[in-house]
Amino acid sequence: MKEYCLLLFFLFCIQFNVLGAYILIPMDNTQKNHLKSYGLSYWILENGLEVDWLLNYRGGSFVTNYQDFIEKECKIRGISYEVIANLKYSQILLNISKIEVNQDVVKLEKPPKIAVYSPKTKLPWDDAVTLALTYAEIPYDLIYDEEVLGGSLPLYDWLHLHHEDFTGQYGKFYSAYKNAEWYRKQKIDFEKSAKKMGFQKVSQIKLEVALKIREFTAGGGFLFAMCSATDTYDIALAAEGVDICEYMFDGDGVDPKAQEKLNFKNTFAFKDFELIQNPNQYEYSTIDATQSRKLNKSIDFFTLFEFSAKWDPIPTMLCQNHEQVIKGFMGQTTAFKKEYIKPDVLIMGETESVNEARYIHGEFGKGTWTFYGGHDPEDYQHKVGDPKTELELHPNSPGYRLILNNILFPAAKKKKQKT
Repeated sequence: MKEYCLLLFFLFCIQFNVLGAYILIPMDNTQKNHLKSYGLSYWILENGLEVDWLLNYRGGSFVTNYQDFIEKECKIRGISYEVIANLKYSQILLNISKIEVNQDVVKLEKPPKIAVYSPKTKLPWDDAVTLALTYAEIPYDLIYDEEVLGGSLPLYDWLHLHHEDFTGQYGKFYSAYKNAEWYRKQKIDFEKSAKKMGFQKVSQIKLEVALKIREFTAGGGFLFAMCSATDTYDIALAAEGVDICEYMFDGDGVDPKAQEKLNFKNTFAFKDFELIQNPNQYEYSTIDATQSRKLNKSIDFFTLFEFSAKWDPIPTMLCQNHEQVIKGFMGQTTAFKKEYIKPDVLIMGETESVNEARYIHGEFGKGTWTFYGGHDPEDYQHKVGDPKTELELHPNSPGYRLILNNILFPAAKKKKQKT
């Protein structure tokens, strides 16, 4: 009888410990799959549960109340996890709360509704964000000009701009690919689509889309862009009402006073840049450092800034990582020359040796935007026609983590937990 009572007591203690336990998803170098850990956190939110994001604690770890089905999901997705007791988690929170400790806790409450602005037709290049979302198993909707102009943006919390050319110059691929079938077809399709929606030129519809996106951001939306979608977006806003496209792009010439007519008050991030008007030059403006930078791949890195978790939670969230020095990667827009960045823009990652910013952030109205230079964090110099990156080979990519930080942080926008 005594042994039976001891057994019952032991089983009760186990049950009590589990009920009072938490699952910790470490995001330091002990984690087997950082990228899928973001997808798991999103999935937990989808199931109506909350997640604590421990900023600067073990690489930005996630914690949630213990549930058997969550533990099983960790195993299915190949994610490292720890079951910790209530007391241990209380001790972690107590230490995080100390004023001298640069850590904090934000509570993620609701999964953001995600849209990716991208053509429905397959392009001859890939997009790092859609790769990250797919690999992490985070759902998203593809939307394009028709949906944006039709008023769909308010349905979403977070919007990513695929590698778009908002200037209407078709990526400035003219010199290299003007005779390629995919280029000719894309130009015809874009022109048909523009006319179908009442625009005479592709540049005009792209400007209207850019203005709708600006409204989305001002109203509280979260905007994220990479590569050429960053600088061409701002160029389009600055060139509102000004023809900056040569005849091979829109059938007529550039406004001879285009440069002096640019309005930098309209832009999110950049100022005082000069347009590259040569249609045969694979560059839009002086914002981008791709053609002028003198960095060999072996020394091409950028460093993330460290922010105060307790006082600057948003940039802290956006910079959560298990590495502070990130290997560089190129794109049509690789990095932003600092002299063209507005003074109120927050630089979160830079290559100081060549005075470049790689990762920048700002506020606009009630919303925020983040621009990330480069095409694919795990493909140093991705070219048209190259095969896509297989993220199964890069589950711990620090460069891809920055993308997923941006996807998850809107879940914390309404409430910041103070411990």
